[in-house]
Amino acid sequence: MADYIDLNGAEQAFGDTDAQREVRANDRQYVFHSWSAQGAINPLPIAKGEGVRFWDYDGTEYLDFSSQLVNLNLGHQHPGLIKAIQEQAGRLATIQPAMANDVRGELAKRIVEHSFEGARSVFFTNGGADAVEYAVRMARHHTGRQKVLARYRSYHGSTGTAITLTGEPRRWANGTLDAGVVHFTGPYPYRSAFYAETPEQETERALAHLRQTIELEGPGTIAAIILESVTGTNGILVPPPGYLAGVRALCDEFGIMLICDEVMAGFGRTGHWFAYQAFDVAPDLVTFAKGVNSGYVPLGGVVISEAIHATFENRSFPGGLTYSGHPLACAAGVATFDIFEEEQILERVRDLGERVVRPRLEAIAAKHASVGEVRGTGLFWAIELVKNQETREPLIPFNASGEAAAPFNAVVAACKAAGLWPFAAGNRLQVAPPLIISEADLIAGLDIIDAALDVADGYVTA
Repeated sequence: MADYIDLNGAEQAFGDTDAQREVRANDRQYVFHSWSAQGAINPLPIAKGEGVRFWDYDGTEYLDFSSQLVNLNLGHQHPGLIKAIQEQAGRLATIQPAMANDVRGELAKRIVEHSFEGARSVFFTNGGADAVEYAVRMARHHTGRQKVLARYRSYHGSTGTAITLTGEPRRWANGTLDAGVVHFTGPYPYRSAFYAETPEQETERALAHLRQTIELEGPGTIAAIILESVTGTNGILVPPPGYLAGVRALCDEFGIMLICDEVMAGFGRTGHWFAYQAFDVAPDLVTFAKGVNSGYVPLGGVVISEAIHATFENRSFPGGLTYSGHPLACAAGVATFDIFEEEQILERVRDLGERVVRPRLEAIAAKHASVGEVRGTGLFWAIELVKNQETREPLIPFNASGEAAAPFNAVVAACKAAGLWPFAAGNRLQVAPPLIISEADLIAGLDIIDAALDVADGYVTA
């Protein structure tokens, strides 16, 4: 069996029941987990990760088709990222954000150069949620307005304003922590709230709804519209033709800032540095995290337009973070740009997405009665599961839990039993492996999903 390195640096073989027992005991005794009833979970102890795989202490191997939380874009233990962190730690492990730092400045420069025309600077945060918090704060101070519009079927983080902006069930129990947030309905052609029959019709009607929301809320009260350029956890919803450009036009008409949330979709996931670049749209603010350095050290940030940057040229910006632009995190971020160039990541993501994933998922959809729709781009795809293709009844109800969620849980369990760790959300299997995945591993993972959908077919009613 393969070896791993324990916390004391000593090699041990997989199957060390004492080590596994200690990891599990410490976790259950002392670790408080997010989004969970603490007594109802049993987290899997993980011993090692490498490339597109990770292993538990029994030596069971999993193909990581979720990139952990869609952040591990360059995979587990990429030697270029590890080396960058080690070298930076040996030279300067940390420095406060008020001082200038070479890797911080270099990373900011590269992000600005690879973002949108009119981008000026970067404010670094510790992750995606606080990037959203600061983008909204910047928009509010820049415009002098308070309201922010956000879509249903969205996730923007779990801090105060970010969770209020979120348009899915994780928001509900947290109440309204930011009274300036207003939600609206975005496009979703497969389950159109606008009774659209074509993608173009969906765009037209969704934009008309947004215009009406702006007019009824009062254009002069709205600081920003925030949206995921390609919706992530809530369905891999790729904007229909003309939608993002239409939102940009509405923002320009009413003096509203457009915030593109690229925390999940950015840094190559869709085959572009940022997902909005495929739609020829320039935002005013961009939030990022996750793929900027594959989460090796926590890092996020906001790309800021020239106009918003100028607002704070002669007046202080009211905000800051102790670890803003942490050198270890930024060193991994700079290395990410180098690796993307050396390994031609963007090109291979576009190639694999169109040449391998799209045709295979279309074939899977044609084969399985439980598949309602497949959609996506790059290495960012969703397989939406249904009980009835004609009525489009979901495999499980919205926000299902317990016995109601059993059919979908059985599909997920089949994936895991076959050695695939899927990205599962709602009634969807979502395909988001590390961007370094080989064609052979990509096909192997899709084969496992294909077989697991036989389980879903067993719940089809018509």
